[in-house]
Amino acid sequence: MAILVLAEHDNLNLKSATLNTVAAAAFIGGEIDVLVAGCGCQSVAEAAARVAGVRRVLLTDAAHYGDQTAENLAVLIHAAASGYSHVLAPATSYGKNVLPRVAALLDVAQISEIVAVVDADTFVRPIYAGNALATVRSRDVIKVVTVRTTAFDAVAGAGGRAQIEMLAAGADLAQSRVVSREMSTTTRPELAAARVVVSGGRGLGSGDNYRAVLEPLADKLGAALGASRAAVDAGFVPNDYQVGQTGKIVAPQIYFAIGISGAIPHLAGMKDSRIIVAINKDPDAPIFQVADYGLVADLFKVVPELVAAL
Repeated sequence: MAILVLAEHDNLNLKSATLNTVAAAAFIGGEIDVLVAGCGCQSVAEAAARVAGVRRVLLTDAAHYGDQTAENLAVLIHAAASGYSHVLAPATSYGKNVLPRVAALLDVAQISEIVAVVDADTFVRPIYAGNALATVRSRDVIKVVTVRTTAFDAVAGAGGRAQIEMLAAGADLAQSRVVSREMSTTTRPELAAARVVVSGGRGLGSGDNYRAVLEPLADKLGAALGASRAAVDAGFVPNDYQVGQTGKIVAPQIYFAIGISGAIPHLAGMKDSRIIVAINKDPDAPIFQVADYGLVADLFKVVPELVAAL
């Protein structure tokens, strides 16, 4: 039994989500290969070859994979999948974009966002916005699976000595093209992988308040910044700050929910955090039902006091 893991990268660096996906593959059992498809991505393949537990890295380097459009990647993976029992990718926007197309080409059912592996055919995945867990058994010859990365501890990114082999590129389908990218840059930790997350909601009132109140706390804690969908929709912060069912799934050591009421879609994205600290002036806010520590108070008063005390 062999497993193919789709590497997530930016043509320069291997994303940490790949290490969590390899960890899930290790629970399934069998030999693990990693597919790196991009343009000028030799450094990514070398990083993947150092990942613990990887047998082989398949490298496809061609200009039409530079933007990693899902249509081109899906055809490439479909062509390579015949030798594998499982195809895995992280349940990030990247994996969610590519793997459904792979499943359709293979004519199999995708198993989405697994959080545990029972055996090679059986997986546990959340349903109903994370309020229930379903155990799913697949009889498909090839299992196409996305992995909720917060559910699996990342494998070591060093120590492996995998072989790098070239995989022939497929044709450029030219079905879509990237017109432009607007990249947000930050010196803070990556939201999905941060050990501490400070999130703000609609209760902050404005983007200026969000930055004035939360950034000093995040700076003190070395934390990533997050937000509820309400705060994103109101324009307080960019979309990539969003935590929740339709945003990013996080499970840090400490999660601060400040001015967040705790709607079910938001809870689905952060309730696996080890410690949840909620600050809200509404004592009936749903967030207090999942919080380990709750403070009913005016956030504009207590958060600066907390910063001063740290």
